[in-house]
Amino acid sequence: ETIAGVSILCRVAKITAQYETPLIVPVRYPLVLAAGQEVVEQAYREAGRPDAYNKDSVRYVAGDQMAFAATVNGMLMRDRPAANIYMGAFFAESLVIAETGNAAGSIQIAGTARPEQLPFFFSFCDYTLMGEELYAASAYLSHEPLLLDGLKGQDLIKVLLVAIVLIGMILMM
Repeated sequence: ETIAGVSILCRVAKITAQYETPLIVPVRYPLVLAAGQEVVEQAYREAGRPDAYNKDSVRYVAGDQMAFAATVNGMLMRDRPAANIYMGAFFAESLVIAETGNAAGSIQIAGTARPEQLPFFFSFCDYTLMGEELYAASAYLSHEPLLLDGLKGQDLIKVLLVAIVLIGMILMM
């Protein structure tokens, strides 16, 4: 989920670089901080705007779940961003930050493969990617051959399994 989220971040960063729009990416884990900074810097270079890249746009906020949520909530209410994009693994903080983003009047897009968090995103976000949709969006936006081939392979296996079940049902009659 985290890798898919970072992949989507790359595409979002390219668009913000093209339109000279500020980008703020709060992260909870130091490893994601390093990956996020690298991806955003690369996106700005690819967009032809390396001078516009701000290393502080990707920020380590807090390692604790609720400290992260409280800090992000403060940012949402202070800055009142036009759009919030939540992608990756979320836990109890999903309810808190999605509700605050909604109260701030932001357009919100969320994506997670954690089924227990989806109701919170459905309630407060304008668009929600559920389960495999997160991985499909990541593959589609990144145009990575390995990710696209993996997605095609999964779809092929699903078709084969459905065909096997249908053939089994017909033979059982």
